Amino acid sequence: MVSFTSITVALLGLHAFDQAHAFAPKHSSFGKPASAIFMSSMSDGKWTPSIKTGERDEIYGPIEKYCESLNEVQRRPTRTVRCGPINFGSEHPIVRQTMATTDTSNVEATMDQIMRCADKGFDLVRITVQGKREANACLKIREGLFKKGYDTPLCADMHFQPKVAMMVADAVEKIRINPGNFVDGRKSFDEKVYETEEEYFSERGYLLEALEPLVQKCKELDRCMRIGTNHGSLSARVLSYYGDTPRGMVESALEFADICRSLDYHNFVFSMKASNPLVMVKSYRLLAAEMYRMGWDYPLHLGVTEAGEGEDGRMKSAIGIGTLLADGLGDTIRVSLTEDPEFEYEPCNRLAEIASARLVTNKEAKRKQAAVTPYVDTRDITDFARRSGDLPEQQESDVVDVRGFLNRDGSVLSCVKPEMFEAENVQYLYQSLGCKTAVGMPFKDIATSDSIFMRTLPPSSNTAARTAIRRLIEVSVGVIVPAKELEKDPLPNAVALMSLKDAIANDGELPSGAIRLAVSIDGTESDEDIAKVKGLNPLAALLCPSSDLSHLHASRRVLEIFKKNEITTSLVHHYMSDTDDTNELALQMGANIGAHLTDGNGDGILVEPTGAGESIPLDALRRTSFGLLQGSRMRSTKTEFVSCPSCGRTLFDLQETTAAITEATGHLPGVTIAVMGCIVNGPGEMADADFGYVGTIPGKVDLYYGKKVVRKSVPNGEAVAALTDLIKEYDLWQDKEEVEEEQTEAVAAA
Repeated sequence: MVSFTSITVALLGLHAFDQAHAFAPKHSSFGKPASAIFMSSMSDGKWTPSIKTGERDEIYGPIEKYCESLNEVQRRPTRTVRCGPINFGSEHPIVRQTMATTDTSNVEATMDQIMRCADKGFDLVRITVQGKREANACLKIREGLFKKGYDTPLCADMHFQPKVAMMVADAVEKIRINPGNFVDGRKSFDEKVYETEEEYFSERGYLLEALEPLVQKCKELDRCMRIGTNHGSLSARVLSYYGDTPRGMVESALEFADICRSLDYHNFVFSMKASNPLVMVKSYRLLAAEMYRMGWDYPLHLGVTEAGEGEDGRMKSAIGIGTLLADGLGDTIRVSLTEDPEFEYEPCNRLAEIASARLVTNKEAKRKQAAVTPYVDTRDITDFARRSGDLPEQQESDVVDVRGFLNRDGSVLSCVKPEMFEAENVQYLYQSLGCKTAVGMPFKDIATSDSIFMRTLPPSSNTAARTAIRRLIEVSVGVIVPAKELEKDPLPNAVALMSLKDAIANDGELPSGAIRLAVSIDGTESDEDIAKVKGLNPLAALLCPSSDLSHLHASRRVLEIFKKNEITTSLVHHYMSDTDDTNELALQMGANIGAHLTDGNGDGILVEPTGAGESIPLDALRRTSFGLLQGSRMRSTKTEFVSCPSCGRTLFDLQETTAAITEATGHLPGVTIAVMGCIVNGPGEMADADFGYVGTIPGKVDLYYGKKVVRKSVPNGEAVAALTDLIKEYDLWQDKEEVEEEQTEAVAAA
């Protein structure tokens, strides 16, 4: 057992190092030496000054900067962290990594999967280490891989077991520890209210005792460490003091980093994972901001934990990871999917490519970023507030209900071509728009497109097509059409779309028959012209930045002008895409539009396919659009699944089980279900979930309501049915509606 006295000596003896180290914080504007960062009244170490008492602000001033530039995409400068043959940091390419799903004790199976991942292109593979058996297996795995010519570095994923972490450090290049559960096995701190900060700090002895031996060993062997905080698995101690918050995540990680730094160990990276992309983004930004003001320069590992599977998993990952990469934050990434690890490579690599293309070191990106008219970015990363655009108001003269043209929680607009309204296509069109139908007539459902956008119209002589359009308008689906098209051939009760320039020139005068105005903005307009949107009072502004401008910065500029001039018009992001791959589309939308929605900036999405993108079915575009809004925590139209990506701890077939649960419960908007392969990813990791399905022992699962176990040791074969019964018990169940579309001649007669 290491005594606290010896640790204290080691910790306090490093003042000279802190003052001399090249990366030590410089003197603050308050005139206090940067080494004061570690000084406190605590006898057991040097700790980052308190955030709650204001001591940190006193020494360093308020949080100001969270990324290198608000006007260009520049990578945040970091030190280099070594991990075997690869390096993490701003001077190196973004590292792509994944996690093995095999039982680590099965050496051959684990080696085979790691080699497949390496062959796919991954730079690093993480493996789970539950105990001594797996730690011993890691030695054989590492040796076996070397013999086969694979030097791909391995990361041991550690929970609960400091002694096992010491063992496995002999075998692998990197150790991931979770501050929320690393310290004291399965024992947690007693939940209590801390009356003083001294009470809270007094329990830091647990941290020192557990972590110091591992840090010393990592120093000796030149091993890398990840201090990986998870939103759902904060310790009871941190939860009691900071709550279930990004601030708690950051402070939890800083305590562990303080121990590492005090022991002159700097070969580590941070992560701040959460299943909620908004919480994840805020946490990473807050950590980056703290590092900026304290002069720290440790790399960041990015990931949205338990993102799920398929398009939804890719969307959530793209929203979180893509947003931060656009800030220049992130040095290594992992896309966590409930799929075999090899399938994580394509989205992981693609997000890295999107990020690289945005960097100011790219000549074309630099040109586009410089072309954006200068503006002041006033976003506050410490206080999330969603912009709430105006909804349509009904006027006495309106002959149709316009209130459904937009949705308060985020609007989905769908791009429709004239031929879709031909008699042989119209029922398919209604279905693709998410409408219910009865005797061929469309009605809005929970995930129906709020409005449609048509660049051209069927001629008024095509009465069947015009009737089909009228039926949509009559059930409060807006039809947005360029004003010039309406001037040629009016459509009663259409929304007339004009460029902002034309709308200003015409003073917003509508063409014959139009019921409302919408304006399009491309970011080339002057500040003065954009401010005139307020006087035009349009139904919505469609923001589609010019291809000559940085999409990110041009959009932020327009939103800043709206904010400055108190323009409350709903702003819909109009995204043009030429990809014919829905997974790629999800990544693009998450990375490009999600970067605004995570800031609360945007009231809807319109995807307009071009070129090869026109082959993507309308229904798929609509579902992807709703997926963006749900992933951004705006509008829930289906069950939200928090699903772990599987690892060697998983106690059931995660992919098969997730598919069965999705089939049984995927129709419950507003309900969140966590599917966790083991207790590590159990009640803690599913912080956002209403219900949980958690593996406990082979063949058995526990069911949770919130973080409370309500059904124990349910056999796997009965567990899905038991879960549906549990949802019914809490009055959150609704039966699937069996909607039969009647194809009758009444369609034409109606």
